[in-house]
Amino acid sequence: MEEVNIKARSKKNKYLQLLLKITITVICLWYVSKKIDFKQLSETLLNANWLLLTSGVLFYMISKICAAIRLNIYFGNIKIYLSQIINLKLYWLGLFYNLFLPGSISGDAYKVIRLTKQSGISYRKTTSAVLLDRLTGLLGLGFVLAFYSILVLHNKLYTISLVAAPILVTIIAYIIIKKWFPDFLPGFWPTFLWGLVVQLFANASAYIIILSLGIHHDLNKYMFIFLVASIAAVLPLTLGGLGAREIVFFELSKYFGLNEHTSVLIGFLVYITVVVSSAGGMIYIFIDPLKSLKRNEIKAA
Repeated sequence: MEEVNIKARSKKNKYLQLLLKITITVICLWYVSKKIDFKQLSETLLNANWLLLTSGVLFYMISKICAAIRLNIYFGNIKIYLSQIINLKLYWLGLFYNLFLPGSISGDAYKVIRLTKQSGISYRKTTSAVLLDRLTGLLGLGFVLAFYSILVLHNKLYTISLVAAPILVTIIAYIIIKKWFPDFLPGFWPTFLWGLVVQLFANASAYIIILSLGIHHDLNKYMFIFLVASIAAVLPLTLGGLGAREIVFFELSKYFGLNEHTSVLIGFLVYITVVVSSAGGMIYIFIDPLKSLKRNEIKAA
């Protein structure tokens, strides 16, 4: 009886979290919609270079392929050996879950549950692998953000803080992993480098999207905003970052004196890029990426 009550409370909490996310997303979108001219927004979009927009999607997908390779390094550290193809399918299914089924199981939780059952490796290790991969991704993002802060910010305190933060976090993360998660230490620097590669392609995607709108000035400022918006989108506050990303673009465009309508459109196009890229993971709901593998087959003897 108590177990039933616990499950009921857990289910209720999930629905409450989903409702909160929907509420915050709607508020953010409502706030932005009251500040922009949709006619001007639509005109800018209609005049966009669609070939470049398509290229932006492709570059974003390449960044996700690199991210999947990065995660597989951490899986290898705990003796979960997946081929890159199977790992990529599992990763893409996770992307789909994260974006399209926010009230259901998250993509990260799905990977943890499936790999734990499939390999016999503990939940603690598989969870650690997924969370450390997230951390490594944020470190790469932090260093790129620090670089752009040097180019666009004139407040020395802000710049020094943004430069020091990723360096300090990297040192702390290394010490923590070395002491409490030694299994993952061999993968720390390789995944760190892959994290930078991921950012290289993700930033190229954003850069191309910006160019597709005919913008050839203040590019560094737009890129800085994109990076801050990417951090905001990672926070589990809205549905797939929708709303949070746009509000960051809107507010920071005012700070830098940029066109607010164009900035919001960039944020929206980035979101559409994420949606289009993640949608392909839907096929693996029907075609299980791990179906061909037997229990413990992915674990080294």
